[in-house]
Amino acid sequence: MGAADIVPGVSGGTVALILGIYKTLINNVRAGAHGLKQIVTGDFAGGFDSIKNIDWVFILPLGTGVVAAFLILRHWMEDLLVEHGEGLAAVFCGLVAASCWLVWSTMTNRDATRLATIAGVGIVTFLVLGLQAGVVSEPSIIFFLLTGMVAICAMILPGISGSFIMLILGMYWAVLVEGTPVQLAVFAVGAVIGLALFSPPLNFLLENHEQTVMAALLGLMLGSYRLLWPWPNGVGDFGESAEDFVSGTNLMLPDTAGAFAGGVGLAIAAAAATLAIVKLAEKAPSAAS
Repeated sequence: MGAADIVPGVSGGTVALILGIYKTLINNVRAGAHGLKQIVTGDFAGGFDSIKNIDWVFILPLGTGVVAAFLILRHWMEDLLVEHGEGLAAVFCGLVAASCWLVWSTMTNRDATRLATIAGVGIVTFLVLGLQAGVVSEPSIIFFLLTGMVAICAMILPGISGSFIMLILGMYWAVLVEGTPVQLAVFAVGAVIGLALFSPPLNFLLENHEQTVMAALLGLMLGSYRLLWPWPNGVGDFGESAEDFVSGTNLMLPDTAGAFAGGVGLAIAAAAATLAIVKLAEKAPSAAS
């Protein structure tokens, strides 16, 4: 899940859904959120009882794996963004295309309302991303907190990754590359607060309006191609610091047919690899547990 969420494509929530641990994850997150709410409102005994009921044997290894993937892969992503921005964006395009297909395939209700939701959210997202000026330069510690609160929703919702949220907010570079231990700690605190605040309403929406939520997620990912289109700057032209960033929201074609063919090839390969991994995961014995 951590490896999936570090790139703006496959969602950690989607991985959890595929592997058959999604309901267990949501139930534990909801129990933790309820426990924190009880503690904040003064019901310490009830709060600690709720927290004790969390399946820590499940949560601790999962959380450790997510954090480990983030810390190990963040600097690897930095090199790719600087040296191979357009190629990496092409891979992102393929990952998002595969995610779009996975979300579409899970939608059982594709009526006019859901199709209108996909189109409306997609168009709004496309237009809003066109207003993006670039990454946030020297973000305050509060912005790290808020980014963690919003990005963590990707762990709950199948179909959208936390890094995609950070990319939209202009915080991808700041968190994955330049984040100090203190800033990353604040980001993590924000993630915990976000889980506590957002998991109950998100759980309600998924239980009562799942198809509309999935349609909105699909529209969001389709509209994100305004940012993921590889040319001319990929997801943005990164230099040695955030100040060297050039927005990637302009839409152009590459200078040569070879560059276009290479980008398309990378996108197809990424999408095919993602779908192949999904198929393997569905057949794995753990998927049924």
